[in-house]
Amino acid sequence: MEQIIQENLAKDTKMAGFLKQNSNWFKELNRDSNNYRKFTAAMKEKYHVKMTDKISDAMDNIDLISSVLDVLK
Repeated sequence: MEQIIQENLAKDTKMAGFLKQNSNWFKELNRDSNNYRKFTAAMKEKYHVKMTDKISDAMDNIDLISSVLDVLK
């Protein structure tokens, strides 16, 4: 595994935790460093860290707040 990938994994606790839970990624990252993009995509999918997930959560919060305000009227 390349040094840069190891440093990135050490910095981000979510990535390190995901790697511990899904140890098959050790093999993939050791074979080819280009698999790092696939690894980060899989981690973001599992932990819902993608931008679309954040937007969806924000919209849900706005809907919740508006429904609470409607009840208070």
